[in-house]
Amino acid sequence: MIRLMVYSHDAFGLGNIRRMLAICEHLLQEIPGVSILLLSGSPMLQGFRLPPGLDYIKLPCVNRGEMGEVSAKYLGMDVEDVIRLRSHIILSSAINFQPDLFLVDKKAYGIKDELFPTVRYLHKSLPDTKLVLLFRDILDTPEKTIREWQKNNYYQAIDEYYDLLLVVGTQDIFDFTHEYQLPAKIAKKVRFCGYIRRPSGCKKREIISQELQVQSTEKLILVTPGGGEDGYQLIHTYLQALEILPKNHNLKSLIICGPEMPLHHKQALEQITVNNPQVIMEEFTDDLMSYIQAADAVVAMGGYNTTCEILSAKTPAIIIPRFKPSQEQLIRAFRMEKQGLLQAIHPDDFTPETLIHELTHILITPYSTPKIDLGGLSRIARQLRNLLADKFTTTSEFFSYQSQEFCPI
Repeated sequence: MIRLMVYSHDAFGLGNIRRMLAICEHLLQEIPGVSILLLSGSPMLQGFRLPPGLDYIKLPCVNRGEMGEVSAKYLGMDVEDVIRLRSHIILSSAINFQPDLFLVDKKAYGIKDELFPTVRYLHKSLPDTKLVLLFRDILDTPEKTIREWQKNNYYQAIDEYYDLLLVVGTQDIFDFTHEYQLPAKIAKKVRFCGYIRRPSGCKKREIISQELQVQSTEKLILVTPGGGEDGYQLIHTYLQALEILPKNHNLKSLIICGPEMPLHHKQALEQITVNNPQVIMEEFTDDLMSYIQAADAVVAMGGYNTTCEILSAKTPAIIIPRFKPSQEQLIRAFRMEKQGLLQAIHPDDFTPETLIHELTHILITPYSTPKIDLGGLSRIARQLRNLLADKFTTTSEFFSYQSQEFCPI
């Protein structure tokens, strides 16, 4: 048995946990004999279907504010005490699980350095354990990211402890190595894997149309702000836009407000829509892909996972990116718009008039299939399999896997 321990950085929204679960599920399919232990503080972890071979340890939740500050989300404890508790749980997990590989999401030392004891333990006590750092395509502006990495000694940490850096993006959208000025020794560890293709949803378009009672004369618009913690303005502006919708457009709207939307915001939006049968509001679905595929257009924030789902489904989309506390979504949205992959509206320009103009435009404009590399999952599996080559029982088992499907690195 091969043991993988996975750390999911979760301090805001659902993005990280959804991405890491997709990766874990693919690794279980592609690497024989693997067992995965996932460590996460996501409050929604129990809401996802978990495949055999994957189990998790739930860490106490922390939250990240608009300025990037970290705080305890639920426990009435000082944030430093919560981080200390999380750090002890992570280290204990590593000591008892004895992983062959530790896959870390985003931060070399975790949130507020909570991974440092574990990284040091693995380096000293389990020197054969491989450490891999996984990055989404964009972290933040180069200026802010470089400053943070220098301040927190991330360049040194990566050089000293990590065997590989996997970037789930492409250089033509954002050249991670160049933009973040990675030193040559670290740049050699970088592998661009491409974006993550999301599998088709569980329900066919016809079933979704029946469930939502979408008529043949109507267009279905999906509105999603991701986790929803800061999604009120997006949904409220969309509802205002519907009031000025030209009469020749007949829309049915499905709004997935997100499980982390504050209750008073959710209630205020429900009050607006209570007498509008053309608007359906739900809190959460673990099968968002089905609804993206069924939609004629999507209005969404620009999180990594939502963007990958939209591109995988080949559904026209308008992205209104979040720009606090990170500008990651802002950069991604406008880089992708420049390549014709989606439409983007800057938050400063986001008004009902601007939104309805863009929405009516994409509904009548022929849609061209986006051209983007979505081979991320296969390449991640290949890279990890290469690192773990000596763990396989026979040489023939390793080469049998290698010959299954060639994915260029």
